[in-house]
Amino acid sequence: MRRAVCPGSFDPVTNGHLDIVGRASRLFDEVIVGVLINHSKTGLFSVEERIGMLREATAGYGNVRVESFHGLLVDFCRAQDAAVVIKGLRAVSDFDYELQMAQMNIGLSGVETLFMPTNPLYSFLSSSLVKDVVKWGGDASPYVPDFVGERLVTRLRQN
Repeated sequence: MRRAVCPGSFDPVTNGHLDIVGRASRLFDEVIVGVLINHSKTGLFSVEERIGMLREATAGYGNVRVESFHGLLVDFCRAQDAAVVIKGLRAVSDFDYELQMAQMNIGLSGVETLFMPTNPLYSFLSSSLVKDVVKWGGDASPYVPDFVGERLVTRLRQN
């Protein structure tokens, strides 16, 4: 079985993330969306909330599942029997960092990284930008699933 991991913090999941996951789901038998647990950063949404949103957003894909992980990505890949990491690239600046990570990952474990260029509709998109748009009263509906937008409004405008 060809299995790949799409890792990230997904705080929150955006349509850009979902575009990469959807495209990866057509290339692999199974795609595992790996939600990183980073105890040194406080996210807007808890890991459980992010997993729930991702599961809701990917429910239409029969070959996508969502799991959390902490520690090294390559250890998570090994535990999931996944030989490939999928990373979306928005710009050349993403490539510099992601190339270093890919080289470290292959050196540590032999896990390959597949870079997927982001759909031009989402080439500027990040979770941080979406949060800023909502925080300042803007409309993020083109950039996130509707239910994510509603949760963002509730969370950011209550503070």
